[in-house]
Amino acid sequence: MLVVESLSRSFGSLKAVDEIGFQVKPGEIYGLLGPNGAGKTTTISCVCGLLRPDRGTIELDGVALESDPIAFKRRLGVVPQETALYGDLSARENLHFWGGLAGLTGGALRDRTTAVLEAVGLTERAGDAVRKYSGGMKRRLNLAIGMIHEPKLLLLDEPTVGIDIQARLNILDVVREVVRAGTIVLYTTHYLEEAQELCDRIGIMDHGRILAEGSLTELKRMVGEGEILTLKGRFEPGELQSIVAEDEHVRVVSLEEGQAVLDVGKGQGEVTGVLGRILRKGLAVDDISIQQPNLQGVFLKLTGRELRD
Repeated sequence: MLVVESLSRSFGSLKAVDEIGFQVKPGEIYGLLGPNGAGKTTTISCVCGLLRPDRGTIELDGVALESDPIAFKRRLGVVPQETALYGDLSARENLHFWGGLAGLTGGALRDRTTAVLEAVGLTERAGDAVRKYSGGMKRRLNLAIGMIHEPKLLLLDEPTVGIDIQARLNILDVVREVVRAGTIVLYTTHYLEEAQELCDRIGIMDHGRILAEGSLTELKRMVGEGEILTLKGRFEPGELQSIVAEDEHVRVVSLEEGQAVLDVGKGQGEVTGVLGRILRKGLAVDDISIQQPNLQGVFLKLTGRELRD
């Protein structure tokens, strides 16, 4: 089990990670979601040992990163957002290099290379120079490198960014297979639909703190079943605030000049009713969107921002 407790990390006066904690069991995928600047990358960097936290503990199967970093990292596989590949080497040569660094030799290294190449669908192109690979193939090889030594914990940082849908689906299938074998997966992504389909539990992070965590069902229960109404236009915060102030069905999630995010009660027709009252008051609204109570809606309710903001 991965156990993170009271983790904090600051950069000068900026507290990037602020007393967070979570646990991930073997055979479980934990998604860490948050807008840009939420603290996800700093958290991942601390968990894999690239950054030393100011305080807190990180343990994997009872092995503490701080007290025994070598033993901890032997149990760890990392798939970074930026691919770590040697373009002039073949896929097999890349895997032999990285597998050797992880301690594999001889027949064990050859067997694992064959196994992961097959798992990510690169067997037929294993001898080609990686510089000839497509973006999706490089992503798949990047994943194969992270799992060649059969780690207990696999950190996946945006593993499907910038690739086509077929390559993305292939990577997600590989991740599911790895998890079925009992691996712990800590996963970050900007694709909410991906997290919704893949992750067993999700931690939603913003301003260095985990605002809520649980399964999708649990998260939706925490924030209620109301829909999210987002308005953009030429209006001042006070104008909208005065319109909705006495409406018991509306909670203001975020409000700034020209943009508002409202959590509207779950009763049938309440969103259209609230929207009608706002427009009848003459508010200068140029763009309207309504989010159903899915992961995107949960995220907006908790952070007041889109995932990519």
